[in-house]
Amino acid sequence: MTSMTGRPTIYDVAREAGVSASTVSRAYARPGRVNADTARQVFLAADRLGYRWGRLDGQPLVERGVNHAIALVIADVTNPFYGDIIKGAYEAAREAKLLLILSHTNESPEVERETIEQELGQVDALLIASSRMTDSGLRMMAKQKPLVLLNRIIPEVTCVVSDHRRGIRRAAEYLCTLGHERIHYVAGPETSWSDGVRWQALREAGSELGLDVRRVGPNEPTVLAGIGAARQIAKVDATAVLAYNDQLAIGVMKGLRKLGLAVPDDVSVVGIDNIVFDELVEPPLTTIAAPLYRMGFTGVQHCIAIASGTRTSGRPMLLPVRLVVRQSTGQRRRKSTSPARGTTSVPGSASKSFR
Repeated sequence: MTSMTGRPTIYDVAREAGVSASTVSRAYARPGRVNADTARQVFLAADRLGYRWGRLDGQPLVERGVNHAIALVIADVTNPFYGDIIKGAYEAAREAKLLLILSHTNESPEVERETIEQELGQVDALLIASSRMTDSGLRMMAKQKPLVLLNRIIPEVTCVVSDHRRGIRRAAEYLCTLGHERIHYVAGPETSWSDGVRWQALREAGSELGLDVRRVGPNEPTVLAGIGAARQIAKVDATAVLAYNDQLAIGVMKGLRKLGLAVPDDVSVVGIDNIVFDELVEPPLTTIAAPLYRMGFTGVQHCIAIASGTRTSGRPMLLPVRLVVRQSTGQRRRKSTSPARGTTSVPGSASKSFR
């Protein structure tokens, strides 16, 4: 029913969305416990009715806050990986009638820190995707403003990540069924938390599956860096490559082609993320697909819940991934002289510790 003030209530929204009032409440207060499609249905209904979510004192967040804005900080605005994350975050902010302030840090932890410090007084919460800062620096930021991390886990901070451990295991199993005995991992930036997680996941999968896994890098997460890494891949007689992201994978394919090697006849290539260009390159890229739109949307929802005082830091929210098989992978068709099995690194590309 409509309240005495004439403002729509949570019951009006529930009726409009075709859900229960408790579902509407959870969609705002605990977004991680509501299906993304259901949450979207609730927020669209609330938008049509002009309903605004508030705390127990009834004061809406957008009226209570000083800035009515959330900062989305990404590592590189030119990286297509962030496109769907930005779209999802923007939609969630729009539905909550909040501004989304976008900043990029050029893959630099120093620039990231400076950017966030400049924006602290202008926003109500921070959403950081693929942070390059140290754990201690992020903890300090979390003490000053509500903070949500994407693609990064710190116990004291609310985090949303993709289940790339499971995805990499699936990719390793798939390459193994194609007859590949060795996988070269084309690593990402040295300061990337997710790079460390992916390398460790591949090492574990290799140990369990009896695969020889090796590391090439670190590299910038770009097509150009992938072209450069292709020269190392060719020198070590690789038959299968798993890249830190799709841009590196696409670069590797381009580089191998320039060197006279065919994908997948000579080398199978797998990427991570499932960006828009994967089906446009030749051959189309096999990849581990992550729900990037959902990640951005959920991240903003969590920011709103923390700023409203209805959520505190808990266990990381793990989003499912899937292996998308395309034409960049195939049966191993040539013999290569393999060294003794074990986890090693390409000369000049020493293994590194990770956060």
